[in-house]
Amino acid sequence: MEFSIAFLEKDTPFPDTALASEDGLLAVGGDLSLARLLDAYHQGIFPWYSPGDPILWWSPDPRMVLDCNSLKVSRSLAKRCRQIARNEHLADADTQILTNTSFLHVIMQCAATRIRNEGTWITPEIIRAYFNLHQAGYAHSVETWSNGKLVGGLYGVCIGRFFLVSRCLPRKPTPARSPCTIWCSS
Repeated sequence: MEFSIAFLEKDTPFPDTALASEDGLLAVGGDLSLARLLDAYHQGIFPWYSPGDPILWWSPDPRMVLDCNSLKVSRSLAKRCRQIARNEHLADADTQILTNTSFLHVIMQCAATRIRNEGTWITPEIIRAYFNLHQAGYAHSVETWSNGKLVGGLYGVCIGRFFLVSRCLPRKPTPARSPCTIWCSS
């Protein structure tokens, strides 16, 4: 099948995802409105572009899907997650896994981590768009807190029974993996 990139205006619908390029690029342009993002995620499409570039919409095939029932966790990570789960309700717990307590902080820290390491696609426009998704109840954060400080976490979009992770915040190896692991096991 020949690839032809679609150029989106504000009200232009997405083309069929089968028309995406071999690497998954589907369309250019459009906007990051709540309606556009929800439409995109319902079809397996997501925005990903560099600062200063137009919005690029992607739908790679295949997509990575984590089957929580098949997740293999190392003994040491499983042990640490059990410790966190057993103690996190205590007022003096050193580590807690929380949801949606600091969405904006998580996404901004994810952007800052990327800028320091290799650049970021998490632009101020993306932050605003995902914060709008969060306020509308579609985007969520799962955070690892250690001694009152955010040390790991992730954010993503929930569509039906799927949670589409956009980015992890890896401050320390175990805390960065813990939110996903604990969520999958609950």
